[in-house]
Amino acid sequence: MAGVVDGVAIEAEGLSKRYGDLEAVRDLSFTVGKGEIVGFLGPNGAGKTTTMRMLTGFLPATDGSAAIAGHDIFADPLNARRAIGYLPETPPLYPEMTVQAYLDFVAKLKDVARGERAQAVSRALDRCGLSDVRRRVIGDLSKGFRQRVGLAQAIVHDPPVLILDEPTVGLDPIQIREIRGLIAELAAPDQGAARHTVILSTHILPEVEAICERIILINRGRKALDQPLSELIAGGQSLEEVFTRATSLDESLDDAPGLATASEAAAAGEEAAP
Repeated sequence: MAGVVDGVAIEAEGLSKRYGDLEAVRDLSFTVGKGEIVGFLGPNGAGKTTTMRMLTGFLPATDGSAAIAGHDIFADPLNARRAIGYLPETPPLYPEMTVQAYLDFVAKLKDVARGERAQAVSRALDRCGLSDVRRRVIGDLSKGFRQRVGLAQAIVHDPPVLILDEPTVGLDPIQIREIRGLIAELAAPDQGAARHTVILSTHILPEVEAICERIILINRGRKALDQPLSELIAGGQSLEEVFTRATSLDESLDDAPGLATASEAAAAGEEAAP
C-alpha cells in the first residue's frame, strides 16, 4: 500500500468548479487524516459528486488544488490515482465477465505486478465476501453483490485511500447493512495500522451515523460544517436534530431540509436495519 504523508491522506485547498455562471463547488478546503472514515454529507445538488470527481482526477478543477497521499492530483495524477480506490455511484462493471476475470482485468489496469496479481484478486474477493461467487457472471448477480464487486475493484490494488460515492444507493435494507459493515471493516486496523482511509458521500443521515467518525457537510458547493460525529451528537441529540438546529441558525444551510432523515430514507427503501 502506498504511504500517507505526515498522517494526511487527503488534502483539498480552495477547490472550485464552475460551469459558466454556475458555481458547483466554491473554495472548498479540508483534510482527511490516515485511517479516518469521513462522511461527505449534503443535500442533493450540494456538490458532493463534483468534489469526488475532482479528488479522483476525473474532473479538472477550475481553481484550487488537491493531494492524495502526498501526490498532487493535477500535477502528479498517475501516482495520485494509484493511491485511490474509487467507487462511483454507478459501479464500473462489465456484466458479461465473471467476477474473478473482471477483478484480474482491473488489477492489470491498476498496474498490480504480474507475480502479485493472483494474490491481490484473491484478497479482494475474500475481503468483499465474493469468494463463493468468483466464477459467476456479474450480470447474474444481485445488486448487493454487484456493489460488492464494485468495492472489490476499488481495493484490488490495495490503495491507502478509498473514495466512495453513494455506496449504498438503491440497495435493500439487508444489502445496505452488509455494505456498511464491509466499509467499516475496510478501515479497521490491521496489525496496528489503519488499512484504508475512507471518505464517502451521502445524503442519508442514518448512513453517516452507522459508518462515519467525522462529518464534512457541504451546501450550495461550500463547506458548512466539519466536526467529529461524537461532538455533534453529544448530549443525546440525534444527527437530525443537530442539522435541524443548524438550519434555523445558519442561512448557509437553507437547503439542509433536503437531507434525508431516517423516516424519509425508510420510505424511499434506503434505510438499513439498526
